[in-house]
Amino acid sequence: MRNHTALNTFILLGLTEDPRLQILIFIFLLIAYMLSVTGNLTIIFLTLVDIHLKTAMYYFLQNFSFLEISFTSACIPRFLYSISTGDRIITYNTYLSQLFLSYLFGITEFFLLATLSYDRYVDICKPLHYLTIMNHSACKTLILGCWITTLLIISPSFILGLDLEFCDSNVIDHFFCDADPLLKISCTDTWIIELMTLVGSVLIFIMTLVCVVLSYMYIIRTILRFHSAQQKKKAFSTCSSHIVVVSITYDSCIFVYFKPSAKDEMAINKGVTILTTSISPMLNPFIYTLRNKQFKKAFNNLVKRILLFSKHERNNDININPIFLSFPPILSLPDLNLTLYSIPCIINSFLASPYKQTFLRMITFSKKI
Repeated sequence: MRNHTALNTFILLGLTEDPRLQILIFIFLLIAYMLSVTGNLTIIFLTLVDIHLKTAMYYFLQNFSFLEISFTSACIPRFLYSISTGDRIITYNTYLSQLFLSYLFGITEFFLLATLSYDRYVDICKPLHYLTIMNHSACKTLILGCWITTLLIISPSFILGLDLEFCDSNVIDHFFCDADPLLKISCTDTWIIELMTLVGSVLIFIMTLVCVVLSYMYIIRTILRFHSAQQKKKAFSTCSSHIVVVSITYDSCIFVYFKPSAKDEMAINKGVTILTTSISPMLNPFIYTLRNKQFKKAFNNLVKRILLFSKHERNNDININPIFLSFPPILSLPDLNLTLYSIPCIINSFLASPYKQTFLRMITFSKKI
C-alpha cells in the first residue's frame, strides 16, 4: 500500500459524543447482539438435532442463521469495545478485514434470501417434485453458489481498494468499517472503484430481487388456484416469514443507496446500518420461529427433554444412596435385562461418590454375568 503520510490507523467517530447516550446505545446493542446470537444459534441447533427439520428450507435457514451471526459479529463487538473503552482507533488492516467480512456475509445473505424464495416456489408450485429437485446435493450446490457469486462480485473492487492513498485526514464518520467513508478521505481517484461498487450493488440488488419477485408471482398464482381456503392459508403461512425478512432487508438497502437528501446522507446511513447489523439479525430468528409450527414443536420437545433429563438426574442424586450400592446383590438377579438396566444407574451414582472400590467390584461382577 502507498500512503503519502504513512497512515496506518483510522479514527471511527461512532454514533454520538454524548456520554449518557453512549451508555444507552451500548446497553441496547449488547442486548440485541446477545439475543441475535442466542436466537440464531438456537435455530442452528434445532435444525441439527431434530429429525423433522431436515428439509431443504431448514437447511437454508440453518445457513442463513450462520450468516446472521457472522455478519453481526463482524460489526457490533468492535463497536461495543470502542464505546466501553473509548478507544476509537482502528488499524488499516483491521479496517479492511472488517470491511471484507461484513460485505461477504451481508451480500451472501441477499443471494440466500433469493434461494429461499426459489425453495418456496418449488415447495408450493411443484410439491410432488420437491424432494427430487431440492435434494441435499442441490442444496449444497446452491449454498456454494451464493458464496462464490458474492466473492466474484466484491473481490475486484476490494483488490483495487488495497492501493488507495490517503492524505492528512484519518477520521472516518461512521461507527463501523464501511467503504464509502474510506473512499471519501482517499487522495486517489476512486471513480473506478465507485463505479465497480455501484455496478456490483445494482447487479446484486436486481438479480436477487428479480428472483424473489418471479418466485412469488408464480407462488401467488398457484395459491389462488387452490379451492380450499385452508390450503391457501397454509401456503401463505409458509411464505409469510420469508416475505417479512425480505421486506426488512430490501427496504434497508433502498434507504442506503437511494438517499432522500444528500445533507443527511451519513446520518441516514448510520441509522440504517444499525438496523441491518443489529436489529434485523435479532428479529429474524423470532420472525422465522414464532410463525413456524415445526420450529415451535421442535423447541418445545427440546425443552421437555432438557427438563426431563434434569429431573431424572436430580432424582438419581437424591434417591439413590451410595451405601446401598456397596452391596452387589442387585446384580445377582437372574434377570439379565434388569441387571443391564441397573448398571447405568449405578455408574451415574458412583461418578460423584467416593465408593470407587465398590464401583469396580460391581463392574467386574457385571462382566462375569
